[in-house]
Amino acid sequence: MNKKRIIVVCPGRGSYTKETSGYLKNETNLIKKQINFIDQKRRDLKEPTATKLDRTPFDKKLHLKGENASILIYSCSLKDFLSIDNSNFEVVAILGNSMGWYSALSFSGALNQSNSFKVIHTMGSMMKKKIIGGQIIYPIMNDSWVINENKNEQIIKLTKKVGAFVSINYGGYLIIGGTQDALDKLLKILPPVKQYPYQLPYHGAFHTPLLKNNSEKAKKLLSEKIIQKPIIPLIDGNGKIWLPWSTDKKKLWKYTFEEQVLRTYNFSTSIEVAIKEFCPDHLVLLGPGNALGGAVGQILIKHKWNDIDSKDTFLRKQNELSYLISMSLDSQRRLITI
Repeated sequence: MNKKRIIVVCPGRGSYTKETSGYLKNETNLIKKQINFIDQKRRDLKEPTATKLDRTPFDKKLHLKGENASILIYSCSLKDFLSIDNSNFEVVAILGNSMGWYSALSFSGALNQSNSFKVIHTMGSMMKKKIIGGQIIYPIMNDSWVINENKNEQIIKLTKKVGAFVSINYGGYLIIGGTQDALDKLLKILPPVKQYPYQLPYHGAFHTPLLKNNSEKAKKLLSEKIIQKPIIPLIDGNGKIWLPWSTDKKKLWKYTFEEQVLRTYNFSTSIEVAIKEFCPDHLVLLGPGNALGGAVGQILIKHKWNDIDSKDTFLRKQNELSYLISMSLDSQRRLITI
């Protein structure tokens, strides 16, 4: 029997919410062993464990802090990744959105177990004392999820005008990072669209030049030696593919702790490269949450992938084929797990 080819997509900050509390329950022995390792590392640091955080009633001030959110999201994604039925599915590439890049490094084999925790903890705790800037999310699509390129260009011009930066290209949305002063100006001048513009709580100015000091600190704390060649191909936030045999470990380290920290993370391009270069049978979205589902759907529409040209078409084809499998949804999770 031929295995189905899948691309694994790892979520970023903001994916752990009140609705995803309790995500780490019902683990297998393999998963428990991995989560126990993470929990012990957190105890050694005198930080609340992933398991304890997951079982604690959701509190924004507790669960959305970078040092807690990062380890929670990584643990939930790890649980899902280890639950994939490898006898029927072959992971042909891995990518992530923003913080999900660190999870992708881990699951691809570019980071071992110990270094995975070290990277997730270090990068998630960078703004423990003070958050640098912030992020706004704003739509650049219509109700049918078709991206308006003119609107995209207009919002980018406004962003530059106030001294802010495009932080993430996220399907039918732009995520904009900058100082709070710059974001306050944008919040006043961006045309209201339903609940947008919306400032993401407890988010810093990720993927912008404002994090120059964070990048320098990360490179001092996390040496080049922690990076290995991936076992599974990686697709980064520029759409570059890092292959097992040809990857330059030093360049991958530099990209991880310098380029992607300081420059726009193009999640849309990484999905485009994944579907066009690897032609998967399914895209598998790891939990927690299903926020990536809409963004990926919008990217598929942009490229008219499998003749998907609108939100309605996307939803209809999803009901028929489940090209996109979200492991946060029980009905879809059963399609991919052991």
